Amino acid sequence: MRGKRTATGAALVAGALAVTGLAFAPTAAAVTPQSATFTANCGIFGGGAATLTATQSGGSATLTLATAITTPLPLAKDSIASTLTMAKAGGGSTVFSGTKNPAMAAGDPVTVGPLTGTVASGDSLDVYGGSLKMVFFGITVTCTASAPQSPGPFVFN
Repeated sequence: MRGKRTATGAALVAGALAVTGLAFAPTAAAVTPQSATFTANCGIFGGGAATLTATQSGGSATLTLATAITTPLPLAKDSIASTLTMAKAGGGSTVFSGTKNPAMAAGDPVTVGPLTGTVASGDSLDVYGGSLKMVFFGITVTCTASAPQSPGPFVFN
């Protein structure tokens, strides 16, 4: 009988420790929505539909942008210097930057990222009111959004 009580007590202690561990486990940071679309205007370089994809890990976030504009020449991997400025709800902005991009053949849609930046819990960011600057072959291409992103701004937790 004594062995059964010891086993039951050990099981209860193990269960209590597991529940306590869950209660103190760090919560996963998340951004919502995870992707958004907008219409980009890149001046003489064209424009069209663009998609932003966001991820978050604590106070760090990354954004990847796939655009409808196409490259006139082949581009090597990691050859575009990009700066994405996102408008912050309530004023101000947050900047994401980097030189990450896949290799692209002439005529391929331009994709950049992941671009990294710092966010705070509760930040609400929209590409509308911001801009994307890409530099390749010494040429700067600036794109802006013609309207707020859909389904809405990125909200970081």
